[in-house]
Amino acid sequence: MTSSSTDFLATGRRVIRREAGALATLAEVLGDSFGAAVGLLMAAKGRVIVSGMGKSGHIARKIAATFASTGTPAHFVHPAEASHGDLGMVAEGDVLIVLSNSGETPELADLLAHAKRFGIPMVGVSCREGSTLMRQADVGILLPEVPEACETGIVPTTSTTMTLALGDALAIALMEHRAFTPDHFRMFHPGGKLGARLLRVRDLMHDEPPLVAEDTPMGEALVEISRKGFGVVGVTDADGALVGIITDGDLRRHLDGLMSHTAGEVMTRNPRTIVTEALAGEALALMNDRKITCLLVTAEDRSRAIGIVHVHDCLRAGVA
Repeated sequence: MTSSSTDFLATGRRVIRREAGALATLAEVLGDSFGAAVGLLMAAKGRVIVSGMGKSGHIARKIAATFASTGTPAHFVHPAEASHGDLGMVAEGDVLIVLSNSGETPELADLLAHAKRFGIPMVGVSCREGSTLMRQADVGILLPEVPEACETGIVPTTSTTMTLALGDALAIALMEHRAFTPDHFRMFHPGGKLGARLLRVRDLMHDEPPLVAEDTPMGEALVEISRKGFGVVGVTDADGALVGIITDGDLRRHLDGLMSHTAGEVMTRNPRTIVTEALAGEALALMNDRKITCLLVTAEDRSRAIGIVHVHDCLRAGVA
């Protein structure tokens, strides 16, 4: 029997729709046990230990990683390895999340016994009410009975999708309750594109920006431009407030008799600036939009220049 690309597409759509339907069902039946589980996790003085066997183990690893990256210390413990020494990684003060579709996975027995022996609270996640896992758990979250995505009903697909989504829901509930911010998130994601996207201007800016007073002769202003190496100089009034900027365009426009002018006579007033707490991506977008290479950085009141950021600083950091 041969299959066409149309058949493959129909299968793909059926699987996705079946799993999407299962998630919709999960959202509807999710009840008080979810809130109880979040409360148990919030009260943990130690770490959240997530465990599962087989496909549930793969999901457990991802859930643990999501918890850890969103402010809840967590790690994965393999239930079979737990029986050979890794039970020492589960200590008083921790909370267990144990995943098992059937709730009867034999490799979990020693982990469940260890939890009971040392009074370690446990959240069980299973599709079978009355299973060993659900009876042993302090809080049991029962997944709805929905068919797996395959027609034989034996491949863990829909069940693992629901478990993964449930783990995300727990992590986000904890994250929101703890008021976890993008700055906190960046602490756990300093590398790669994600870390770069969360950089602030203050992380990239240069302190001591090039600045001169309005009455500074242009000869001295040129020296400051050359000394700092950014190709621009900010201009301040008698109180130190930023009132203008001198760029190469300003220099060209006043080339005839340039040295007879002061900085205040050559500058462009009300220059574009960026605040320290702005995302670096916002600074890069502004520079690209205005076709400029650097921005003076100010505090939130935008009155005084306290730094300068160059487009190359953003690009070197991977901001794009």
